[in-house]
Amino acid sequence: MLKVTIGQYYPADSFIHRLDPRMKLFCTMAFIVFIFFVNNFLGYAMAFVFIVTVIAVSKVPIKFLLRGLRAIFFIVIFTAVLNIFFTAGETVVLDWWIFRITLEGLLNAGRMALRLVMLIIGSSILTLTTTPIQLTDAIEFYLKPLKKIGVPAHEIAMMMTIALRFIPTLIEEMDKIMKAQMARGADFDTGGIVKKARSLVPLLVPLFISAFRRAEDLALAMESRCYRGDVGRTRMKQMRFASRDFAVFCVILVFVAMVFVLNYIAALYGIW
Repeated sequence: MLKVTIGQYYPADSFIHRLDPRMKLFCTMAFIVFIFFVNNFLGYAMAFVFIVTVIAVSKVPIKFLLRGLRAIFFIVIFTAVLNIFFTAGETVVLDWWIFRITLEGLLNAGRMALRLVMLIIGSSILTLTTTPIQLTDAIEFYLKPLKKIGVPAHEIAMMMTIALRFIPTLIEEMDKIMKAQMARGADFDTGGIVKKARSLVPLLVPLFISAFRRAEDLALAMESRCYRGDVGRTRMKQMRFASRDFAVFCVILVFVAMVFVLNYIAALYGIW
């Protein structure tokens, strides 16, 4: 479980933990949007400094976050390789047989790799510093306007939070099933990629059964506590914006403005 950071909560007493969950969700979405908007390494450098600062303030161990990147290491490498070989460009770096690598392809691969890594870290910080109840309330707050057209905002927020929190649980369950089958003689390490993929198929049936069993137990637990959605529901702790939340909002506005300025400078002077 320690290799997966998305979906886990890391208890600590930090400035980030004390922020309003609505502000943390807004900042995370703004960060994700502008990571896709950035198209030069100056912007990525600024985003890197920003996210390192957030990690330091949140008091979440950097090793804990880096371990979470192991799960997406293959995806990052695969995406980078695709961009290297399938990005058209004018400056050819290598042209051998069917392989043609350009400088533009290498730069695009670097941008995509940085983008994926910072997206995962940014999303992980949100879940690591926000409890499930707080995250549900924040999602429901932003979905509340949709209630006017009949969208069940509370139920959608609850399902999204439960699905997010079940990620480490299902991975832990899969690890237990795999070890149990290895103890009975199953082999998941030898052979090529196709053989390894086929050897994972027997894991899916017990994993799905376990997932449905956990979902049924959760539903029974919620019903036994008289859970009826948001009808007549009250909250012991009311969400209120504090001065620190407005300060963070101003910092995000400055960050967004700097991203626009850097993109303009990069386009004006041809900076990568």
